[in-house]
Amino acid sequence: MIVYATHAGGKYLPLEESLRVQPEGRRNLYVNITNRCNCACTFCLRTMKHMAEQSTLWLKREPTVAEVERALDEVPWEYIKEVVFCGFGEPTMRLDDLLTLLHYVKKTHPDLPTRLNTNGLGELENGRVFAADFKGILDTVSISLNASNAQRYYELTRAKFGEKSYEAMLTFAEHCKPYVPHVVLTIVDHVEGPDEIARCKAICEQRGLTLRVRPYEDS
Repeated sequence: MIVYATHAGGKYLPLEESLRVQPEGRRNLYVNITNRCNCACTFCLRTMKHMAEQSTLWLKREPTVAEVERALDEVPWEYIKEVVFCGFGEPTMRLDDLLTLLHYVKKTHPDLPTRLNTNGLGELENGRVFAADFKGILDTVSISLNASNAQRYYELTRAKFGEKSYEAMLTFAEHCKPYVPHVVLTIVDHVEGPDEIARCKAICEQRGLTLRVRPYEDS
């Protein structure tokens, strides 16, 4: 699926089915543009290839920008409250296309908030600082913090850039602060215990960032 909605129990549903299940109320629109990721997190479904390919989010091929725009044009926008770029892979693996699509959403639906869910390694992946490109087109960036130190972060994420990924991720969050109104770091509940979560909260407080504890979903 290129665009989808989420429902209780970690279900990913096409919008038509989402509206049958829940005909009333507005919901988030998720935009899925790639399977590729520069992490292989131990708690992620995509690490189990046979399960990943059975997921409705697994793309047989990456959609073109035009194909994503056509999918967006067909959305029943009266039911949408936020547009979130978050699929089976890491959206910043397609940075230029991501920026183009964010511009498209803001041009066609300027009043809807936009969000990017990311591992925060886009600067390492693309070899440049690009947070300023988000100005005016991105309202929230949600970055996976995952751990309170570089060693534990690498153990969990197995990021292709090694332990330097941790500081790069935090630096990316700080780069976003002047350009993105809401910068949020996340950690997954049940993957780490309360002591580790407390340490993560302290790190975010020191850097003026917000931490959100995400519920673990195994579906």
